[in-house]
Amino acid sequence: MALLSPGGRLPTLAGRSNPRRPCRSLASCYGYWYMYVCTMTLVCVCGALFLQFKRDYTSVMIVPTGVGASIGGFAGDALPVARTLASVVDCLISHPNVLNAAMLYWPIPNILYVEGYALDRFAEGKWTLHPVHQNRVGLVLDSGIEEELRIRQLQVADATRASLGLPVVEYIVTDQPLQVEKWVDPKSGQSTGRIKHPDSLLRAVQKLRDRSMVNAIAVVARFPDDDIKEMDDYRQGMGIDLLAGVEAIISHLVVKNFGIPCAHAPALMSPPLGKSLCPKSAAEEIGYTFLPCVLAGLSNAPQYMFNKSESLERGGIFASQVDSVILPVDACGGDGALAFAKIKRNKVKIYGTSSLDLMPLIVTVAENETVLNDTHDKLGIETVKVSNYWEAIGVIAAHKAGVDPNSLRRNRIKNLRQASVIPSNGYTVAVPDSSQI
Repeated sequence: MALLSPGGRLPTLAGRSNPRRPCRSLASCYGYWYMYVCTMTLVCVCGALFLQFKRDYTSVMIVPTGVGASIGGFAGDALPVARTLASVVDCLISHPNVLNAAMLYWPIPNILYVEGYALDRFAEGKWTLHPVHQNRVGLVLDSGIEEELRIRQLQVADATRASLGLPVVEYIVTDQPLQVEKWVDPKSGQSTGRIKHPDSLLRAVQKLRDRSMVNAIAVVARFPDDDIKEMDDYRQGMGIDLLAGVEAIISHLVVKNFGIPCAHAPALMSPPLGKSLCPKSAAEEIGYTFLPCVLAGLSNAPQYMFNKSESLERGGIFASQVDSVILPVDACGGDGALAFAKIKRNKVKIYGTSSLDLMPLIVTVAENETVLNDTHDKLGIETVKVSNYWEAIGVIAAHKAGVDPNSLRRNRIKNLRQASVIPSNGYTVAVPDSSQI
């Protein structure tokens, strides 16, 4: 008989005639365990063995890019939220804008690093996520990068290979300068932009895939150096990230065309030393490159899958498995947010005649404001609105525990209401007989 340690996973079991048998764990606890056709977790409590039959709890954290988010609109300043949330949930899905911090990053084993375009397709149910142990990462360098800056990027890549053991396998230089342009959309206030030679980027990615069999791509493009006055607000923790919008456009382009993980790091000349600097922006001031966090994230980012039957066989993660979504209060209008709000999950038959669609809990955070104005009430989305991320994580913890979050607040639980026996459409209700139940 195999020895099982407390908290370890039991394999799927079936076909046993005796559903109950004694066992001992490595901790010498004694008890009984039951075999059902599901994954079970063995827990040692007070000398007895208990089984947990709850599935993993999955949450999604979104902070849109280039919209001046109060938290998450700067240099990795939403990463503390992600770290804390990851300690509460079983699986956290988020994107580079939340998890990247230039020269800084934090390895979190239960976070899935998903590019924004892919996250939207995942939310829509078109793509699934397949966790991996590691990826073969390829590096694309813009030919418009000056030699000194290019050498810096390559030194960073070599450093991550030697010091962190990251699987960065090869690099390529584009056959034309990408010529990045950036600006602020006068209508929305978001940062945006374009690259003049997108085909050059796509050719470089294709060559890397063909030659080196890479399945994740890091892109470094030469960005225009900002005017000091333009940068000042951002360095003081105000305004918007002028680079972020076009960075997202670059990674979206690669993911849309190749269906593999991608993230971008800009190449810039180092700004002059600033004596007064907001801590939220400081991560971008401590080195020559923003590449370390990108390579770390891509090294084990989940692969994207498009065949549902294959995803089921290989243990893919579906949008229908998402239990909760956390958003800034006025950022409910993105493709991903709207898709999660409309998701139909786990159809449960009621009396064999109808079904109840269980949707993920959507939590909006008032303290995290952006330049957007896509609030839940304008879009008709049901959410739990909280003041800050402290409260948001408390709501998620309660939801995971199966506790109504309202029961944690004073006078939030009202008397139970009686269901109406007369439907609003005026028709009578046909109650099924016992054979239909």
